[in-house]
Formats: sequence, C-alpha cells, structure tokens
Amino acid sequence: MITGKELREKYIRNQPTAFCPGCGDGMVLNGMSRAVENLGIERKDIVAVSGIGCAAWVVSPYWRVDTLHTTHGRAIPHAIGVKVGNKDLNVVVVSGDGDCVGIGGNHLIHACRNNIDLTVIMINNGLYAMTGGQVAPTTEHGEKTITTPYGNPSQGMDVAELVKAAGASHVARWTTYHMRELTKEVEYALEKKGLSFIEVITQCPTRTGKKDNLSTLEMLEWYKNNTSKNPEDGKITVGRSVDKERPEMADVIYEQIISAGGTLK
Repeated sequence: MITGKELREKYIRNQPTAFCPGCGDGMVLNGMSRAVENLGIERKDIVAVSGIGCAAWVVSPYWRVDTLHTTHGRAIPHAIGVKVGNKDLNVVVVSGDGDCVGIGGNHLIHACRNNIDLTVIMINNGLYAMTGGQVAPTTEHGEKTITTPYGNPSQGMDVAELVKAAGASHVARWTTYHMRELTKEVEYALEKKGLSFIEVITQCPTRTGKKDNLSTLEMLEWYKNNTSKNPEDGKITVGRSVDKERPEMADVIYEQIISAGGTLK
C-alpha cells in the first residue's frame, strides 16, 4: 500500500501551498489522488480542468496530471471540449461552489442534460472565500457574510438536487469529515459512464471559522454531528443519491461521425 509520502511525491507538485492552514481543499486533493492510485489509472490518461477560486488550485498548480486552468465559471465547457476531442481520457473538473453554480451554473445544467462523461467535483464552502468571503449561491439563508452582514436574505441552493433534475448519471454528497467515503465515491465516479457530480462540503477556517470562532477540528466535528445518510433525520443528507444509465454525449457524437462516413483517429 502506498504511503502518504509516496502519494505526495507521485501526485502533488513540489511547491509551496497557497491553501490556508486547515483548508479542506488539500484534503480533497488527497482523496482524489488516492482514488486514482487505487484504480491504477495512469496520470497521462487524466486531464483535470479548473476555473477560478481556491478550489481551482487543487488541480492547478498542485495535481501532477495534465491540467487546464480556465476562466471563471468556464471549466465545464473546456472539459467538454477535451472529452469530445478524446473520449478515452478521464476528464475531471474541480470547481468551487461560486465558480460551478454562480458564474458557471448554466454550463453545469447543460452538461448534466447532455450527460457528458465528466467527473465534476464541486468543493462547497458556502461562500466566495478567495475574494473576501462574499455571499454565494450555496450560502444558507440567514448566514452572515461580508456582503450579507445582517444575514443572507436568499435561500441556499441545493446543487445535488439541481444536477439530479438536470439529468446527471451519478450524484453524491460528502464532507471533508467523510474522507474514506469520498475517496471511494471518486473511484466510482471515474469508472461511471456519463456525468458524475460529487459535492464536497468543505470547511473554510479563514472565513467561516474565524467568523464563528471555530477551529478546523470543531468544524469537522460539526459535519460529523449534522450529517446523515438518512434523509428523514432532518440533517444534511450525505451519500449517493443518483446512479443510473443514460446515453453519453461523446459516444453519440462519435457514432454520428462514423454514420456520416467519417473516421476516428
């Protein structure tokens, strides 16, 4: 079994980290790397795509695979281009909640509708952390942020339900407390045909932690006590909520090319 040091040397680029102490982004990077190692996928067969924000740094510059670091909210359309160009690649999108469903929400919806074979990992810390802690689409109703000092007047978006309705083949939600489950879910997503969406609820010790006077360990303990695999418990529901088979867009496009008399290289 690979050691933590060996995992780091194999999958993480050797440079100073930009993540704040206690940030959950590095934990997600660990889980992704372990998933790839467990499956035996060659790094040359992976392309990871990100947009803008703290979560974007998970793959660029830190993950040691081929990466595209794109503009704000545009990770998914770039990833679609990669997948259609070479459907044999494992294409992974890592995006923050603001990047994924704020700026890039329309792209997410239509990627699910078309069921393009991507693994989309949305790191959800409930705000725009990198730019100061502003309110985001996922910020809970009543939550105070730098731009909602009297509480968020809007309702927080349940992104897992959104992508479920839009047609994703595989939908799951975990937290950074559930690292073993998350690693297994990424493994499953990488092998699942069609669009896989994994929401990872993640602590932001610099914004939320300081505001609520909580340490990273206390925030992880909160995830432990306030999540459940049973939707009837009245807590944040974690686990896999969708697992179905649907036609995948890249396969359909390749079939159309052949039926029109074209060839594939």
